[in-house]
Amino acid sequence: MIAAPSDVAAPPAEATTTASGLAYRILEGEAGEMPGPADKVTVHYTGWTALDGVMFDSSVLRGDPITFGLDRVIPGWTEGLQRMGVGQKARLWIPGDLAYGNEPMGGRPHGMLVFDVELLAVQAAPAPPPVPEDVAAAPADATVTPSGLAYKVLSPGHGGATPKATSTVTVHYSGWMTDGTLFDSSVVRGETIQFPLNRVIPGWTEGLQTMTAGEKKRFWIPGNLAYGDVPQGGRPHGTLVFDVELFDFA
Repeated sequence: MIAAPSDVAAPPAEATTTASGLAYRILEGEAGEMPGPADKVTVHYTGWTALDGVMFDSSVLRGDPITFGLDRVIPGWTEGLQRMGVGQKARLWIPGDLAYGNEPMGGRPHGMLVFDVELLAVQAAPAPPPVPEDVAAAPADATVTPSGLAYKVLSPGHGGATPKATSTVTVHYSGWMTDGTLFDSSVVRGETIQFPLNRVIPGWTEGLQTMTAGEKKRFWIPGNLAYGDVPQGGRPHGTLVFDVELFDFA
């Protein structure tokens, strides 16, 4: 167990507080390379609940640093780690709305959380893919299915077999809204993703079944086959455009 810092209950006067409510203080070190919002970082950390100073997690005690993408963690970490440079150690006071909420849920810590974080390394994210020229609407040479899904081949695959609705696929993908906003990309994260086709949006379930291994396609998926046409819970809405490369399926 690592004892809570003396200022665990609230950030001291010398801490910097951002517009979001995150507070932080550099504890030691000169700033080296600073990460961007989608970069991967390697850190050592210890976390306490501000309310009672109870330690709830520590990579230091496990003796094993952790590596993760800054776009895959709680907002307080995404913001806070971008205020640090490699070689620095900082203390973060993260309010509940930038962490796991203010009410107990599923055994997660709640309320303000306090982390001591040492930034060990940064791995820059790949450059985001360019916005497709035809992102606003499917072109005339696209194939349109009875459901309203449209697609075209960007590069051919190999073999004649295609996934089934129950297959598990391994892909790289990037997704845009029709205004050109990139909302998600496994390419930027530098990691392929694997999932069963019966656990994703209908447009993916249908579209991936038209692909062979090694093929890359662009899909225009109408809102009724994706997340709907009305903004909800921060999800993208309306017609979504995906570039998908199918690596394997089983």
